[in-house]
Order: sequence, then structure tokens, then C-alpha cells
Amino acid sequence: MTTAILNKINEAKNYILEKGVQDSEIGLILGSGLGELGDEVEHAIAISYSEIPHFPVSTVEGHAGQLVYGTLGGKKVLAMQGRFHFYEGYSLEEVTFPIRVMKALGIHSVIVTNAAGGINANFTPGELMMIIDHINYTGVNPLIGPNDASMGPRFTDMSHAYDLAYQETVRSVAKDMNIDLKEGVYVGFSGPTYETPAEIKMVRLFGADAVGMSTVPEVIVAKHADMRVIGISCITNLAAGMQAQLNHEEVVETTQRVKHTFKALVKNILSEM
Repeated sequence: MTTAILNKINEAKNYILEKGVQDSEIGLILGSGLGELGDEVEHAIAISYSEIPHFPVSTVEGHAGQLVYGTLGGKKVLAMQGRFHFYEGYSLEEVTFPIRVMKALGIHSVIVTNAAGGINANFTPGELMMIIDHINYTGVNPLIGPNDASMGPRFTDMSHAYDLAYQETVRSVAKDMNIDLKEGVYVGFSGPTYETPAEIKMVRLFGADAVGMSTVPEVIVAKHADMRVIGISCITNLAAGMQAQLNHEEVVETTQRVKHTFKALVKNILSEM
């Protein structure tokens, strides 16, 4: 971590603080079609990514492109309505920059959400899956390069990337809500192509249950920064080879269908964290 990056993080942090953001506890990263949860934040302060020094700008349909700060589920949250992806041409440093800024703002935990393709044959589009582990199949890692020990260790332990105590909380909340919450391993590819049927067959043999093009770099950096992580995927379609064809419209359509359940689950999880 170079001095230049630390300066960028601090400039972004200071700008956000000047906008009235204070005492943030939990970060939310809202994936494709799931950004509406940010609209339910109470006493909200919204800051466009384009205003924040050194922030990238989200280019994907279904991503609003702003930070929303306020109260949700009784917690002070900073929600990203839209994230950045490696396939958009951003470096992984840029993709994970918001996580670094969240840490600088004092945020101790993040809830990472995404839209994912179901690999597990027992999954149905519209179901929610708690991520219990991931496979990094992007071929890259956001921690490659110089390491600043003040930001995190050179070699980050990923044994429990997704916090075990929080997993128990999520299970308990889902049970109380009578949600059939799936659990599984998320595999991250770089995109932007959907995977081939052969690739899906391969990662199924690896033990993957759902596939997507985000989340993994953010979680790696969150762990490097000693933050606690919850991951939730919305299974929006079946992966390649399991249905006739794949398209982004179906992804957004499915998230719209299940958004009420998803939003209620996250709010209830927040209240129990």
C-alpha cells in the first residue's frame, strides 16, 4: 500500500465526513437489482460516486451509483447502491477502494450482496443463499503488490472469510422469518462473459454452489482490513448448461421479484448484529 493510495483513501474519507456521515457501523454493498434497500435508509444522506474524490463510477444497469448513509435496522449504515467490477476495466485497487474507505470511516463489518447463477441443482431462481465460503477463480488478487502493514497483514488468513458468528445470526433470522435460506460456496469469475457449460461443470466438481462476477475481491480486502463479513447471494438464474440461455434482463427481473424478502432479511439481520 503506497503513500499515494493512503492519501486517496483519506481524501475520500474526509469528503464523506464533510457530507455529514458520522459513526458508521456497518457497510452494505448492494448488487445488481438489489440497490432498492438503500432507498429504505432513514434520515438518509446520499452522495453520488462522481462527487467523491478518487471513487470510480458504476456503469452497470441496476446499479444507482451512490453512497447512502443513515439508519437501517437500528444501525448506522453506509450503503453502496451499485458496485464496481473488474470486467468494467477497473483495477482491483479501484474495485475495492470503497472497502478501504469504509474501514477508514470506522466501519467494522460489511454485508456483501450479489446476484448469482445457481450451480447447485437443488437451487431455484429467486432463492437466497448465504455465502459460507468462496473460490477465487478470477485469476487475480487485490492484495498483489506492496503491502502496508498498517492496513493489514502481508499474508491474509482466509480460513473464515465469512464470519462464523454472523452466520449463526443469519440462520436464526431466516428461520424466524420462515425463509428457506440456502447456504453454499460462491465462485467468482472475472466476467463479463457468462461462463461456459464446461466451466460450470468444472466448478461444480470444485464444490461451488453459485457463480458470479463480483464479491470475491471485496471480501478479500475486507478480511485484509480485519472487517467481519456476511455474504448473501440472490440466485437469479441457473448457470450455463442448466437452462437454455443467460441474460442480464433475467437477473434484474428475478431480483425485482424477491426484493421484498431480501430487504426484510437484511434489515432483520442488521437489527440482530
